[in-house]
Amino acid sequence: MSNTILTWKDIIYFAVNGSPDPNQRIEKTPDQWKALLSDEQYKITRLKGTEAPYSGDSCTVFEEGIYNCICCNTPLFDATIKYDSGSGWPSFTQPIQKNAIKYEKDSSFGMIRVEVMCNACDAHLGHVFPDGPEPSGLRYCINAVSITLEKN
Repeated sequence: MSNTILTWKDIIYFAVNGSPDPNQRIEKTPDQWKALLSDEQYKITRLKGTEAPYSGDSCTVFEEGIYNCICCNTPLFDATIKYDSGSGWPSFTQPIQKNAIKYEKDSSFGMIRVEVMCNACDAHLGHVFPDGPEPSGLRYCINAVSITLEKN
């Protein structure tokens, strides 16, 4: 994980001005994604869906490892910064690297939020909020179906 701790100010900057460049880009057609993903994974990651709260088993699993994007296997979050937010979705305080996550303003459903996506393949992961624990104060609220744990 990088030594830089991202703050809400950084997140807003990225959402308005663009995210840091990813280490790599992975692009596929919708048909190629459909061939690789389950129907639920496709709906969540490629069509910006949301799973029901408490539906993913990774909400309550706290094992060592790295959480990767389900679509392209890019490392996104270290399990050491995962915590139980009580929200019903896996929650993290920081991405594994500053440029692992893409940030975009989301004004759907009459709310203004910051959507988080895999910066390599644009998979929808969830949203980030400024109500997490210190030192960052961030809560990356992630759909469990959009990530997979690579155990140490």
